[in-house]
Formats: sequence, structure tokens, C-alpha cells
Amino acid sequence: MHADRHLRDLYTVEQVRALDRRAIGDLGISGFELMNRAATAALACLCRQWPQARRLVVFCGPGNNGGDGYLLASLAYGAGMGVEVVELTDAASGDAAHARDTWQRGAGVTHRWHQDASLPQADVYVDALYGTGLNRAPDAVASTLIERINASGIPVLALDVPSGLNADTGHCPGVATRAQVTVSFIAAKRGLYTGQAATKVGTIFVDPLGLPDILWQGMPADASLLDAMHLGPRARDAHKGDSGHVLAIGGDHGTAGAIRMCGEAALRSGAGLVSVATREENLFALNSARPELMAYGIHGPQELQPLLARATVLAVGPGLGQGAWGHALWLTALDSGKPLVLDADGLNLLAREQRRFTTPAVLTPHPGEAARLLEKNNPEVQTDRFASARELAQRYGAVVVLKGAGSLIANPDGRLDVCTWGNPGMASGGMGDLLTGVIASLMAQGCSAWDAARIGVGLHARAGDIAARKGERGLLASDLLEPLRALGNGIEHD
Repeated sequence: MHADRHLRDLYTVEQVRALDRRAIGDLGISGFELMNRAATAALACLCRQWPQARRLVVFCGPGNNGGDGYLLASLAYGAGMGVEVVELTDAASGDAAHARDTWQRGAGVTHRWHQDASLPQADVYVDALYGTGLNRAPDAVASTLIERINASGIPVLALDVPSGLNADTGHCPGVATRAQVTVSFIAAKRGLYTGQAATKVGTIFVDPLGLPDILWQGMPADASLLDAMHLGPRARDAHKGDSGHVLAIGGDHGTAGAIRMCGEAALRSGAGLVSVATREENLFALNSARPELMAYGIHGPQELQPLLARATVLAVGPGLGQGAWGHALWLTALDSGKPLVLDADGLNLLAREQRRFTTPAVLTPHPGEAARLLEKNNPEVQTDRFASARELAQRYGAVVVLKGAGSLIANPDGRLDVCTWGNPGMASGGMGDLLTGVIASLMAQGCSAWDAARIGVGLHARAGDIAARKGERGLLASDLLEPLRALGNGIEHD
């Protein structure tokens, strides 16, 4: 079995270092040979992406990432390309120093970077300044260089990771290179797929450098990239009772739209029945716009009880509010012991009255809600989204969807998936309400909380990408409903 099977697996920086040590110690592949393989893979990637490129500038730092850059420069120069190297320092050591000597012996042009220098012109810039070991902001000299690279308008190929991006977390403590393409070596680093990485990495390619599958034995991935999934076809004799009954609870004064979108998303995702418990003033609008929803005007917990008894899964929070009405319904819903999905004010109320769930539950916070649930601030959550998602899942005993660029789905047992779909147009009102309905619908149809969250996040994000083909700006949550239905049935939109 080839190492390519691991390309959906995500690893921490320390895990990749351990794989590197195994390749050297157990397989007898020298560090310099691995560096040469990385340079060869990077040049091949560059030539595929920019086949007309004839002039390169390679920016090299003092570490092994810089060594990859020096060897790439040597290979490109030997292939007849015009190549210049801009280096931060000549203080390379070990294999990186050997790589620098290889470049210098080839009589290539080398410039020492200083802050008042101009950058050489090129068809492509190669970022080999810092690799996966950097977990701080680049120093002032390197930051100025990175800013100049970003301002140049010249496309950038990043080796292993864009310089300045934390390859473990996806956080940038300072300035970072904005690459059009990133080629990652040996294994995919988890931080390239979430948070601020979305604005830095461009298109990601992972090259295992021809290493055999045995290298990965006994090294479980830290996380995985989400697969495109949907439910199988229904039995030909199916009836609505086979597909579950979602009860959506919310829609305080002025927020009928939120609970309607939640309920409609549950229907479009295949729930057999969807009831809505909401303010009485919302009934006319809901019945007029979407008569398939069974809407009930609820004044308090006593009127909610019969609806809870009939429900398979609860979707709690869209437009719920945090006043007396919303709190009473929230408390009654949680005390019912029904499987549920919590979003919006359902999460804000949970932050005020924390509890650990003993029945299947999915929490879908954005970073601000996650911060309140963890009693932290937003930057603390975003600095390490992986740790934040896992902490939430363990603290509350629930599957957690930490929304944002590169949404994370975390299980209390430590499993974690990363969603690579979605787009900035989805940063608009109502998108979270839809996701709540989708996940609740999948749970009602028999999925576990973990599978419902994974499938639901993927369907929701992919539907958003299809809807955004007409443009991201101005994208509405309701634009996702048509592609959501198609994708849920395994039909790819044209």
C-alpha cells in the first residue's frame, strides 16, 4: 500500500518530525537525501503550476526549509532556468549548510537581504524562509522581507508552510507569506487547513517524497480531512415516520426567519417531519412561507411538553433569545433528555448555566460563542482552534463544530475532522441556522451525533460553494437550500 493513502490524514509538527526521524534512523535515508527529494518535488510542483516560468527567486532562511530552497535553486539552475537566491543569513548549519554549498558551487547569484534592498524580478517567488519549526512572529528583518514579497504581485510557491504561519494551529502571530501554492512534504500539517491559514496557503499539495507506507505504522493521525458524504437511498417502501421528527425551538420576537431557516433546512436534508415551537406571532409567516413546517405558538414549558414527546431530535437556539421565554424553553428542552443540536442563544445560555451532556448532543459555536463556553476570549480560541474544539467536546460531553474558515468537528474521544469547503460569502446571517437544521435532520434519520455533524458540515459547506458560483458577495443562506437537497441525495450540481 502506497503512502498516498495518508494524504487525507493530518499530523502535528512533532509527529512529522518523528516521521522524519524514522525515515533517517529506520529506513536509512539521509537527511540530505530527504532535502533533495523535497527540492525535486517542489520544482516539479512549480513547473506544473507555472509551466511558462523561466525566472525564479528563491528566498532562503538558515534552517532546513532554507536548505530545501537552496537545492531547488540548484536544480532549477541546472535545468536552464534563471535563478537568484535571496538569503536572510549565511549561518546555515548541517544539511542546510551542505545545500547552501551545493548552490554556491553552481555559481548562482546570491543576495544578502537588507531592508532597503529591492527584490529581483521573477516569474515565481519561492518561499523557503521558515519551515514548520517557527512558532513565533518572524523578526523585524524577516517581516520586512515577507511584506515586500506579499506586495510584489509575483506568485509565490511556499515550501512546506508559508513563512510566519504556525503549521500546528493555523495561527499567524505576526506577518506571514501569502502563497498561491503550498507544497507540504512527507505528511499534511494540520495547521494548513484552518483559521488564518485560509488566507496564506493557496492551493495545497502534499508530497510524501516516495517514502514507504511502513513509515506511518504506529503513528495515528492527529486529525483528518473531511470526506464528501451523504446518506444512502431510502427504501422503496419508506414512510415519513422512518426519517425522524425534528422539533426546532426558537424564534423570539423579530426572529421568525432564523427558526424558519432551521426548520426548512431540516426538511431539505430529509427529515420526515419538522415541527417548530415559536412565538405565536410567527405562525402566520411560517405557515404562509413554508406550510410543510408544523408551527406551534408556545407560551411556556407546559405547552412545549407534548411537542417534545413526539420529537426524535431537537434543534435549539436559532432566534431563541436569552430572556425568560427563551430560557424556560431551553431548560425544558435540555431536561427532556432528547438528542439535540444547540446553536446561537442555545449556546449562550449554556455558557451561563454549564452542564455536561449524557445524551447525544452537537454544539455548533462560532469562535465568539466558543470563547464564552470556555470562559476565554476570542483570540485565545483562534490561536489554537484544535485545542479549543477538543476542550469544548471534552468539557461538555458533546460533538462540537467550531465554525469558521476550516471548520473543525471534534468528538469527546479526541477524534477531529477538518472541513476544507466553504467560502467567505457564507459569513452572513442565517448560515448557522441552516447548519443546525441539517445536523438535527441527519440525527433524526439515524446518524450518530458524530456522523451527523461530519456529514452535515460537509453538505452545508459544499452547498455554499455551489451557491457562491454566482458570486460570494450577496450570498444568502436560503441560496444553499437547492444545492443542499441535491448533494444530500448524492447529486453533484453542474
